[in-house]
Amino acid sequence: MEPWRTAIATSDASHIWIRGRDVTALMQRATFADVIVLLHLGRLPSAGERRLLDAILIGVADHGAGAPSCAAARLAASGNRQSVSAAVAAGILAIGDEHGGAGENAMHLIADGVALAAREGVPLDEAAQRIVASAIAGKRRLPGLGHRVHTAADPRVATLFELAAAEGVAGEGVAFLRALEGHAGARIKPLPINIDGALAAVLHDIGFAPAAGKFLFIIGRVAGLTAEVAEEYERERPMRIKFEVEYDGPPPASE
Repeated sequence: MEPWRTAIATSDASHIWIRGRDVTALMQRATFADVIVLLHLGRLPSAGERRLLDAILIGVADHGAGAPSCAAARLAASGNRQSVSAAVAAGILAIGDEHGGAGENAMHLIADGVALAAREGVPLDEAAQRIVASAIAGKRRLPGLGHRVHTAADPRVATLFELAAAEGVAGEGVAFLRALEGHAGARIKPLPINIDGALAAVLHDIGFAPAAGKFLFIIGRVAGLTAEVAEEYERERPMRIKFEVEYDGPPPASE
């Protein structure tokens, strides 16, 4: 049987290494955001990249108990008082393209737009215009734009983009997404950039692959899920979550 291969981490009787760097040295001099970049990209981030990654993790940590991931975690905690891991896992399993996963799709869209501009030798603005036109023709949604709650502007987006500009991290990803927002607003309706789109643009500019759009949301949201589960255990009785159910199936059959 061939062994599993990995370039991420290894250890012996007295040491642990992540990407060739000693864990005890990282514990003394690095941050958790540093280690996330090291794990995924094989390098340590710049100070600006570290600040932006911290901002992203803070921005996605929690958005209220009614979000699908938090609600699922609380429901599992309400019915299962013996397994913290099961409750947190239930919350993670509720993350998908409709909740928390749009960042990955937005990163694919950004990568496609940047590649189109490079391939065709056109400005990012023109590439964004073409992609909006293609989405309209194909009746496809544009991931990273629009929000159910923050219909005018997601307050986290401006903060993230201001930090990206100040730290010298903002690049083609941010520029393309801003152009996409402008053309979508002109051709469809006002669709402000949401947190999924903002983190996707920044992660693209840091150098992450598209899957990181979902990975980083999960990493950040786990912090919120653990707090939601802890509060459910501490403040609420078991089986306290009840739903109003309206049955609209066939009437009971008579004997």
